[in-house]
Amino acid sequence: MAEFLVKIADERGHLLQQVEQGYSEAEVRDRFAQQGYLVYWVKPQGLLSGGVRRRRLKQNSFMVFNQQFLTLIRAGLPILNSLDLLIKRQRDAYLRQLLENVRDRVKGGEMLSDAFAAQHVFPKIYTTTLMAGEKSGNLDEVMSRYISFQRLAMTFRKKLFVSLIYPTLLVSVVLVMVTFLFTFVVPKFAVLFESLNAQLPAITLFMLAVGLNVQKYAPFILIAVVVAGIVLWRWGSTDRGADRIDRVILSTPLLGEIRLKHQVASFSRMLSTLLQGGMPLVPSLETAGSSMTSRRIIKGVMRACVRVREGQALAGSLEEQDIFPGLAVEMIEVGESTGALPAMLNSVADFYEEDVQTALAASMALIEPLILIVMAIFVGGVLGSLYLPIFSLGVH
Repeated sequence: MAEFLVKIADERGHLLQQVEQGYSEAEVRDRFAQQGYLVYWVKPQGLLSGGVRRRRLKQNSFMVFNQQFLTLIRAGLPILNSLDLLIKRQRDAYLRQLLENVRDRVKGGEMLSDAFAAQHVFPKIYTTTLMAGEKSGNLDEVMSRYISFQRLAMTFRKKLFVSLIYPTLLVSVVLVMVTFLFTFVVPKFAVLFESLNAQLPAITLFMLAVGLNVQKYAPFILIAVVVAGIVLWRWGSTDRGADRIDRVILSTPLLGEIRLKHQVASFSRMLSTLLQGGMPLVPSLETAGSSMTSRRIIKGVMRACVRVREGQALAGSLEEQDIFPGLAVEMIEVGESTGALPAMLNSVADFYEEDVQTALAASMALIEPLILIVMAIFVGGVLGSLYLPIFSLGVH
């Protein structure tokens, strides 16, 4: 997702200018138009002030900063003094530069949340959480909830990453082995068989033809793959392309279900954190929804926001979109009816995070041996077709 600078006017004519995440200018414009705003313009937010291109924020450094910042605030230090101390001890040069700008803005009279938001790097859920803490006077409590959310999110991402390491290595090994066979081994056998002037089986002739063509056209194949990847990436950056790719992924039998559950878990965790921080439901929905990566989830949540703004219940609004699993909607409905929505959202997140881990473990248990079997059959078939003429010659 990219970031866009948006200028809008609400129903009272008040002008607002803010940074929003989205897949395209058209998608961001449509989102605000559906919420009843008058959109003046939407511009890509590609550069920071001073013309420095934005870099990704290191999550580990950011988490350590938040933990230390919370400790200093709870110890009674003023915000400016806490920022000064942490800037001096910050080893991440990029984060230190951002914090210096935040400190200067706070010295100039800006709210802490506005100063962080002006960097256009920090997650929107973080700046929104800070704003809720400043308005309620419970900044330390709100930050503590955000740190807990950040820790859980990082732990979940690490588990997902670890689960995918071994299959990725297997696929990489298969690709390297196949490339080596067809670009080096097969051509060597072609030279050998040509010198022997022997009659070759059809399968051997086929394999030699494939290997020689791959070796001959390898540069063109590589260029075609790179160009196709660039075209697909550019198409995926468009509104239509992102919609189509997201629809294909979600419709995939196993992968789609895992992705949907992961998005539901992330959305529920974010929404719970914002609500516990004292944010109203509609702004919390907008913030949590815009932080998702699935286009279908984003659009569905934004449509649900409109319904909630009109007075409809959250569970009913989400059910109308036909996105969230039925169990998640039922749990949210129970949370609404009992007045314990944030706690129930955390339960939804816990349930689906565990479900994703179980589904991934089961999938990897099937995929890993399947990759090994396919690799053994393929490599064995190639080598068998190449050695078959040699065995025939040995018999004769």
